[in-house]
Amino acid sequence: MLSYRHAYHAGNHADVLKHFMLVQLVRYLTQKDKPFWIIDTHAGAGYYALDAGRATQLAEYRTGIERLWSRQDLPAALADYVELVRGLNPDGVLRAYPGSPHFALKLMRSQDRLRLFELHSSDSRLLQDNFREAGERVRVAAADGFAGLRALLPPPPRRALILIDPAYEDKGDYRRVIEALVDGLQRFPTGLYALWYPLLQRPEAQRLPHKLRALPAKNWLNVSLTVRGVSADGFGMHGSGMYLINPPWILPELLKETLPYLVAALGQDAEAGFSLEYDGL
Repeated sequence: MLSYRHAYHAGNHADVLKHFMLVQLVRYLTQKDKPFWIIDTHAGAGYYALDAGRATQLAEYRTGIERLWSRQDLPAALADYVELVRGLNPDGVLRAYPGSPHFALKLMRSQDRLRLFELHSSDSRLLQDNFREAGERVRVAAADGFAGLRALLPPPPRRALILIDPAYEDKGDYRRVIEALVDGLQRFPTGLYALWYPLLQRPEAQRLPHKLRALPAKNWLNVSLTVRGVSADGFGMHGSGMYLINPPWILPELLKETLPYLVAALGQDAEAGFSLEYDGL
């Protein structure tokens, strides 16, 4: 299914969680001199306008990045993330939001590489255009990221962050993320894997965390952010999560400090909250 366009949801609460954590993961990787790759299996368009086009229809950024935009009391890790968004909005007005590839490229060094996959024909063209000037540091493939990932593992530098964040509109994505992680761990067991997933009422979504915990990974971290209670009709995403394999050892304490702030800032009702589980750290 190729109907999903992330522009409708750019900057929402799920993007805040995903990109705040992505920034911390890349910062961690840059602490060592050795080069690394970042592989993004579902890269989208790379940049999104918030004041025009698709993002204005749902305006989900208003309950996401906009709630952090003018805060003066941000924890350091969140301030780091918001400052990178400010780089796209130099006049101080929130008009644009970066996708995962932009955050990655801004934090990478000259020796690091970014490999991007996007199957949607329109978004893959936008992605190519948006990163054309990045040269050999970035390669964009208009292809299925699940299939493309297999060909890249293990990467030449033997260090990599693999971001997997499909839309999950196709129920098959729940199966494919598990298959991708099982295969990835066989090919590249030391990789840093970061899987984003939605919190939904559909059975596939509710079973996914249990399947993730059954993966053959010794070191893992599972974090979720709930922004509201489940709606009366059971529809809609009430939160999202990130499941990490081989995560940085410093991450649990950082999240314990940051997640209560995010709940207070992004929570929409009394059922907002977070969960944090980890093992091997």
